[in-house]
Amino acid sequence: MSAVTKAVIPVAGLGTRFLPVTKATPKEMLPIVDKPAIQYVVEEAVAAGLNDVLLVTGRAKRAVEDHFDENSELENALAQKGNQQMLDAVRGPVELANIHYVRQGVPRGLGHAVACAKQHVGDEPFAVLLGDDLIDDRDYVLPKMISVREKHGGSVVLLMPVPESEVHLYGCAAVRPTDDPQVVEIDDLIEKPAKGTAPSNLAVIGRYVLDPSVFQVLDATAPGQGGEVQLTDALRVLTKTDAIKGGGVRGVLFDGRRYDTGDKLSYLKAVVRLAAGRSDLGPEFREWLKSFTDSQEFSSPKN
Repeated sequence: MSAVTKAVIPVAGLGTRFLPVTKATPKEMLPIVDKPAIQYVVEEAVAAGLNDVLLVTGRAKRAVEDHFDENSELENALAQKGNQQMLDAVRGPVELANIHYVRQGVPRGLGHAVACAKQHVGDEPFAVLLGDDLIDDRDYVLPKMISVREKHGGSVVLLMPVPESEVHLYGCAAVRPTDDPQVVEIDDLIEKPAKGTAPSNLAVIGRYVLDPSVFQVLDATAPGQGGEVQLTDALRVLTKTDAIKGGGVRGVLFDGRRYDTGDKLSYLKAVVRLAAGRSDLGPEFREWLKSFTDSQEFSSPKN
């Protein structure tokens, strides 16, 4: 069985929930303290041993590519000033991994974005990481997912319990237990089930380890809601048939620290949580934050 060495990170979304800032700035470049969100995701992939990273980009994503490219003028200026700390910070993204790019001409859903990686991935298993879900580096789970793939084959998704009131916002899994309390067999996957119809409260969140057979299924998957090709629909096929080599889907249960940057409120929470945990910023920031919230002196700026 081939080892998992490649990561695919879709970054072609329009970021409409963060307009107007995302009119000219990719949502993946929104800062989480002093690093863009996309850098955290690439760092997670590299920490799992995935040094071959494919970014599925789209129109107006040049800033993402520039972030992982050299900037000789800036580096020379920092070197002349003797600012080694900032120089290392600028060079860090360039040296993270072997990063490649492919364009998704029109955003047609996550399934379509993954299908754009077919030529680069070839006949190998690969990981998919979504930039909207940041996993705390104390709770990285990709190594566990990769080990499940290496043991059983097939594909592996990450599952997290969510409140019943939120299940309809996610893909949802019907599962059976295994002899590993952290791993379940998946019998069915439903994309954004209607309220009251979800088979469980286990939601698929943004980490996958996929068998290359998923490309065959994606090629035959018709667009669903909004004209988009859903990855969940393709994975559902793999739970239902043994006819396709590489079929079968398992889930790894996750209860660690996850930061959802997909909407404004969750993004703000992520920034606060990560800033509060920093050794350089945390103590002073937490002290200020406590005094600020205790004061209840909140202004009401115009939206």
